[in-house]
Amino acid sequence: MKRFTSTPAKVAVGFVLGATVAGGVATAAGTLGSNVVKACVDNRTNAIYASPNGTCISTRTLVTLGAPTSSTNSNVSSTSTSIASVVAKVSPSVVTINVTTPSGGDTGSGEIIKSDATTTWISTNNHVIDAAVGGAGTISVELDNGDTYDATIVGRDSNYDLAVIKIAKGNLPVIGLGDSAAAQIGDPVIAFGSPLGLDRTVTSGIVSALNRPVTTGTTGAESYVDAIQTDAAINPGNSGGPLTDINGNMIGINSAIASTGSSLGSQSGSIGLGFAIPYNEAKRIFSEIIATGHSNRPVLGVYFDTSYTGKGARITQLTAGDGAQAAGIPVGAIITSINGVKIPDNVAAVVRIRSFSPGDTVSVVANVPGQASKTYQVKLGSAVSN
Repeated sequence: MKRFTSTPAKVAVGFVLGATVAGGVATAAGTLGSNVVKACVDNRTNAIYASPNGTCISTRTLVTLGAPTSSTNSNVSSTSTSIASVVAKVSPSVVTINVTTPSGGDTGSGEIIKSDATTTWISTNNHVIDAAVGGAGTISVELDNGDTYDATIVGRDSNYDLAVIKIAKGNLPVIGLGDSAAAQIGDPVIAFGSPLGLDRTVTSGIVSALNRPVTTGTTGAESYVDAIQTDAAINPGNSGGPLTDINGNMIGINSAIASTGSSLGSQSGSIGLGFAIPYNEAKRIFSEIIATGHSNRPVLGVYFDTSYTGKGARITQLTAGDGAQAAGIPVGAIITSINGVKIPDNVAAVVRIRSFSPGDTVSVVANVPGQASKTYQVKLGSAVSN
């Protein structure tokens, strides 16, 4: 397991490698604690149909929504029923990804994000398939029913630790997609995966924090994540799997955990600090990769002083013609906020900028030497991502 440092707290954090994962698909929106409702979910479209007699045709899956009002603890009962419904429905949308190389290999997870008559596209973490890049290894995908297919890399983005692969098999069920921007601290979430080889494991918790600046990788090849933090147990083996809301919609891609381990070889388990890439950030990357084979990242047009120890991110150089220079931000300015989110250091600044899209206009607050704090409106540029 690789490790990285989270900001601002200095904790050892590692990629979560090796997993089979069950992802999230929409089951129903409604109030927890309502009466039991039987419904049929279409195996292809995920559309929900009422089931008055409690049965479904062969192309639909029966699920139970809500919970008995007679329960002595309706919240616990309804939550358990909701989780069970999600698990029952989403398994066909989840795959195991096996990478084989001459020196070994990796195992990870993915979820089906697009499928037509002949081809299926699967999202995962870049670090899951990285060992196979350039023909260095092979990738196989195992579906929920046990069928296995050879896979190829469509594209990957190490800056965001995201990748898309595809298989020559069509008409597979697509995972339900949520809105990570709607997530709030305290919201219940569900993590799916196969930690430590224990396939189809489900854990639950809450959103512990939002906009958590996290970096992974090695110097010069970092991934920057504006992460969703959760206390749902995530362990080595959950990589690439979904973090879902209580309705079973994917709001994040599980990518890393904090660890108390001090050595690079450490494989410590969950300590209640898991990190997921927000789906709203990931979906642009996935769409661009599927359309063009690569993705783009937003550019502020600055270089930061990595030795600066004060609060904020200090600018040492501007890129000619890019957004920061055009907006009038001078060298020496110290960025303290981007679109209302406080910036404690340069890593947080990079992470926050990467959470936007090329062409977006962001509000940057900076302390300018010899002047009062100023607010700048900066249009972000674009660069091809690694």
